[in-house]
Amino acid sequence: KGRAAIAKARSARETVRLQNELQSTKESLQSIIEEQEATNEELKSANEEVQSSNEELQSTNEELETAKEELQSSNEELTTLNEELQTRNSELSLANNDLNNLLASVQTAIIMVNNELVLRRYTPVAERLLNLIPSDIGRPLSAFSRGQLLPELERHAREVLDTLSLLEREVRDRDGHWFLVRMRPYRTRDNKIEGVVVMLLDMDAHSRAMDAVLGLIGTPVMILGSDLKVRNVNQAFAATFKVDLDRSAGPNVFEIGKGLWDRPEIHELLEVQLRKERSIHNFEFEGDFPGLGERAIRLNATRFAEDSAGNEMIALSIEDITNK
Repeated sequence: KGRAAIAKARSARETVRLQNELQSTKESLQSIIEEQEATNEELKSANEEVQSSNEELQSTNEELETAKEELQSSNEELTTLNEELQTRNSELSLANNDLNNLLASVQTAIIMVNNELVLRRYTPVAERLLNLIPSDIGRPLSAFSRGQLLPELERHAREVLDTLSLLEREVRDRDGHWFLVRMRPYRTRDNKIEGVVVMLLDMDAHSRAMDAVLGLIGTPVMILGSDLKVRNVNQAFAATFKVDLDRSAGPNVFEIGKGLWDRPEIHELLEVQLRKERSIHNFEFEGDFPGLGERAIRLNATRFAEDSAGNEMIALSIEDITNK
């Protein structure tokens, strides 16, 4: 009977122990379940973040693909542009070589200056005539002190830039040689003015020959440019009409001798009739000439080509026929 009670007590204690262990196990399992649920929630949230990141990566990949296509297109455009630039560089190099050979072949003194009258280019003849050196490129004409022609060229070049018209002047160097200076504005393809082109034509032999021929003529003779500016007169003209002309000044025929030739008849002859015909013979008129009195004058005039470019001059002979 005592053994049964002991066994029963042991059984009861075992039951209590098992119940406690079961309860502890239940609580532990419940905690695990709750942790598992929390972990599942975190995994779910992480999965959503991964999916969102995946979508962003996919969008970024699409943008990269688009950027790659744009870069490829830009690369193709740059390749085409590079080819065009290479072609233009080749054309520019060829044009520059052509220009250098042309300038080297032209037996005329030519210089080019920009709007600030800074020297840009010159021919070999100009190099010898004006004593230029390669380092003079990029220097203004006002910086040159050597030679007599350069100061004259600077003055006339400024006049061309002011008027934007062709200018022709006869100038003489320190040795007494005569040159015809012809200047015109430097125009670009889009008609912008970017300087002056200066050409110097050696007129010394021509001028000396003309002076010699005119000196042999006893009748007063004037040589005019197409602009009616006096280029030359012979000694007979200077002596008869008491006119001392500086050829380099190039006065208008109507201005010389205090308007000696500023007469309606002369305007009619030079500005109207001679523009229609190449020659006018025996053009006669009467008038009062200061210092000479009433005179009957016979004029003969003819136009002739000055050079191969077609520029013309006018030879005008004056004969006093008062006594005839």
